[in-house]
Amino acid sequence: MALAKFTSSSRSNLLKPLTTVFSTSDSFRRPISTSTDPLTIETSVPFTSHKCEPPSRSVETTPQELISFFKDMAMMRRMEIAADSLYKAKLIRGFCHLYDGQEAVAVGMEAAITKKDSIITAYRDHCTFVGRGGTLLEVFAELMGRQAGCSKGKGGSMHFYKKEAGFYGGHGIVGAQVPLGCGLAFAQKYSKDETVTFALYGDGAANQGQLFEALNISALWDLPVILVCENNHYGMGTAEWRAAKSPAYYKRGDYVPGLKVDGMDALAVKQACKFAKEHVLRNGPIILEMDTYRYHGHSMSDPGSTYRTRDEISGVRQERDPIERIRKVILAYDLATEKELKDFEKEIRKEVDQAIAQAKESPMPEPSELFTNVYVKGLGTEAFGADRKEVRAVLP
Repeated sequence: MALAKFTSSSRSNLLKPLTTVFSTSDSFRRPISTSTDPLTIETSVPFTSHKCEPPSRSVETTPQELISFFKDMAMMRRMEIAADSLYKAKLIRGFCHLYDGQEAVAVGMEAAITKKDSIITAYRDHCTFVGRGGTLLEVFAELMGRQAGCSKGKGGSMHFYKKEAGFYGGHGIVGAQVPLGCGLAFAQKYSKDETVTFALYGDGAANQGQLFEALNISALWDLPVILVCENNHYGMGTAEWRAAKSPAYYKRGDYVPGLKVDGMDALAVKQACKFAKEHVLRNGPIILEMDTYRYHGHSMSDPGSTYRTRDEISGVRQERDPIERIRKVILAYDLATEKELKDFEKEIRKEVDQAIAQAKESPMPEPSELFTNVYVKGLGTEAFGADRKEVRAVLP
């Protein structure tokens, strides 16, 4: 039975209704469910497809998976809110792009794939890294430029990386990660290992020429790549309708199939990514447009309220928030009590605070680290002074 119905509203089309739930008396609730028995739940809204048959709205899940969705998204949300505070305290410097509001994309995508599959994304990369198995300590240490960071403190917010888990980084150049992702997919097809690559980009990057060039050659060669447009409806200070003549990003591939997905529904994201993986292994690339929303501004220099109203932001929080959706599903199926879910959130706050304290204790990188990870190790590459006469260092 569907937990949601799409109702008409005079509000912006960004605001879609939350799941309708049924209340159950706490006195009849069971302990937190860790069951792996299957449940079937219908997605909040239908998929919209281009040149393909959409997947079923009925998604198979388990109580254990739903609880893990809640905990993972709650941790991501708390982590990003803490990063906001650290930035304002000047403990994080430079660029910083937060992901709160979009957590369902990271969590749902991971539920559909394995660590052998690859993910590459843009600079809003903190939660994608955590979804791939990154730790809170690695996140906060990297944000603060410390040695314990996932990129040894040299990458900062935009350049998280975890190759051993198939995460090929955040990238600062708008849209440049998409051709790299298609290259990863080329390697996967060449090695015949039946894995795929998810190349993520935002609606602001969707107009980049290199994206269409990469998509063209991927379609010619039937590469196993899924282009995921995380459409949060706003670029840097600009609404999508001011930047894109055709904001139906899932149709942008023309000859390449596409699917529009409710990116605020973790179960819908899971179903779409599972469908997409099966598709690309047989037929070549597909585009997924994740209809999502960011609560913060584009970056820390963007207040996020000059080009949209506060009422719009609060309306999305109330009606489409991905964590609240999962909370309501858990309560509707009597998998945990409201108090138990609040206790999870309290424990997550402690974990985040502990990770921040540990990250602050990590030392800054040594100056010599500037010369590492530049060339292949063991080449004996020499660095000279400005006069080209004195050898200053031999790069490791």
